[in-house]
Amino acid sequence: MDAHPADDHHEHDPAHGFKSAEGARIAFVALSAAAVWFGVLEPLGSPSVMGVLGLAVGGWPIFREAFENLLARRMTMELSMSIAIVAAAAISQFFTALIITLFVLVAEVLEGMTVSRGRRAIRELLDFLPEVISVRRPDGVCELDARALRPGDAVLVNPGGRIPVDGAVIAGHSFVDQSRITGESLPVEKTPGSAVFAGSINQSGALEIRAQRIGPDTSYGKIIEAVERAEQSRAPVQRLADRLAGYLVYFALGAALLTYLLTRDIRSTISVIIVAGACGIAAGTPLAILGAIGRAARGGAIVKGGLYLEQLGRIDTVVFDKTGTVTFGQPEVRALHPMEGIDPMRLLEAAAAAELRSEHPLGKTIVEYARSAGRTIGEPERFGYQPGRGIEAQIAGEKVLVGNLALMREHGIRVPQALAGAQRGSSEVFIAQGGVLLGAIEIADRIRPEARSAVADIDAMGLRTILLTGDTRAVAEAVARQLGIAEVAADLLPEDKRLYVRRLVEARHVVAMVGDGINDAPALVEAQVGVAMGSGTDVARESADVVLLGNDLEKFAETLATARRTRRIIWANFAGTIAVDTLGIALAAMGFLNPLLAAFIHVASELTFILNSARLLPGRPRVPAPGRAAIATPTLAP
Repeated sequence: MDAHPADDHHEHDPAHGFKSAEGARIAFVALSAAAVWFGVLEPLGSPSVMGVLGLAVGGWPIFREAFENLLARRMTMELSMSIAIVAAAAISQFFTALIITLFVLVAEVLEGMTVSRGRRAIRELLDFLPEVISVRRPDGVCELDARALRPGDAVLVNPGGRIPVDGAVIAGHSFVDQSRITGESLPVEKTPGSAVFAGSINQSGALEIRAQRIGPDTSYGKIIEAVERAEQSRAPVQRLADRLAGYLVYFALGAALLTYLLTRDIRSTISVIIVAGACGIAAGTPLAILGAIGRAARGGAIVKGGLYLEQLGRIDTVVFDKTGTVTFGQPEVRALHPMEGIDPMRLLEAAAAAELRSEHPLGKTIVEYARSAGRTIGEPERFGYQPGRGIEAQIAGEKVLVGNLALMREHGIRVPQALAGAQRGSSEVFIAQGGVLLGAIEIADRIRPEARSAVADIDAMGLRTILLTGDTRAVAEAVARQLGIAEVAADLLPEDKRLYVRRLVEARHVVAMVGDGINDAPALVEAQVGVAMGSGTDVARESADVVLLGNDLEKFAETLATARRTRRIIWANFAGTIAVDTLGIALAAMGFLNPLLAAFIHVASELTFILNSARLLPGRPRVPAPGRAAIATPTLAP
């Protein structure tokens, strides 16, 4: 019930529960209260003996914490509760004092169990990797502690086992669930030479892996490091919660003093002190942030701190980069558009032969497409590249042109308007042979299938979406239409993107920028929240405040919704705490609440707000049982 719930003395271990010393105190205080209520010690003429003993045992942790906080000049609820308990005992209301103590202890245990559940959700990330690893050595297979593993070791992973290192498969064949790292929803086939990541689950066959990165250097280790840093950070709203908790304690003590001066009623005065509680916001706020960060991490988004989670909850504008973010960043042939009477395969073969030696991405795409179609690609007799225009080659004695509209016009090749205007979010590559136009090949960067639903979800939240790209306006507008994005800024250099985001921020918009490449890093830094795709460049990931594992934009939409929900829950706790305290103090001051009812309202409201925050805690993940899989499939032989 401290206004600073992150302190060490405030943590409880739910694994011990009522077996702990605190559980014993609760039982003793309950017995003491029963003894006083039923007058067990009345024949001895001193019912207060059991009461004093019960308060000494049960109240000790409360009094100690209040004293420590007083020395640290922190105004906490333990101090106000201590005053109320001592005041009740001073007027021989031992049963009231014991019940207050009982409520406080029970609330502390329940609160500690809830907060520990939040920390456990984060800690499960740490416990996911195996502690004992099978390693192949020259003298056979041995079991090693994970800390003794070294790069270069040959690690054996049985079916159902968890891969402990980043490395490459040496032997074996299997399917691996690497959704925790890359975000891929389906298992990925692994054969010798395939890369694997720590934190993945080996599903079917046995694998032997050459360790390349271990421990904190692995992809999973970096995820854990980022989540740990996020857990330890404090959002501005947490500091606000701590200050508000302190103010409420001052307000309750001031109201109690005023009540006593006006009414001279000690019971009403004690009730005023008891009923006021700020524990719901003091403990509920960090719990909500902890739960949201854990939920986001489990869902595939690493939020690097409470500050960024809080800012995500305030976002009003989302800016998307195009290439590699809402698209795959890999051009592919969408369609062949031959002229009338021209065989589509003749068009493709001429283009592929001319582009065979080209290093241009569109040229490589055409060559790969022709090979996948089973076409034989002839060697060009002569090859020349004109920057910004295309290829001029000689094939079978004829000049072949492959390039854009400017290249065709330069060589006097007439391109029909219908073909030249076929802009559907794609690039048109025109092909001419022997002075005759053969047609065009339409090449486009495929839009990510989840991008449409992600943008729709963000629009449903009432947020503004903008598409930024260095591509042409025609292509950008075609992509934006498919995604449902109304605003487009095209033909932008990296510095232009940064300035665009800065102008949005200067116009008092709260901006999230989503990107994946080096050219996005300046804009990511400029936005209030920078969001990087997990498969993007290291520069982009380091510059970002949120990293999406894999490339699933729906994870960003889900994280955005979680952040907004977290903000709503925190402010609902704030408003509820102030309302309950104000009404409770007023009723207690007027004599409508006795100390027992005031204690019940205090504890009930506190637990209500803490449980409200606990709704953000992620559920326990389902992990396949290694034992069954290992029985179903034989392991690697030593």
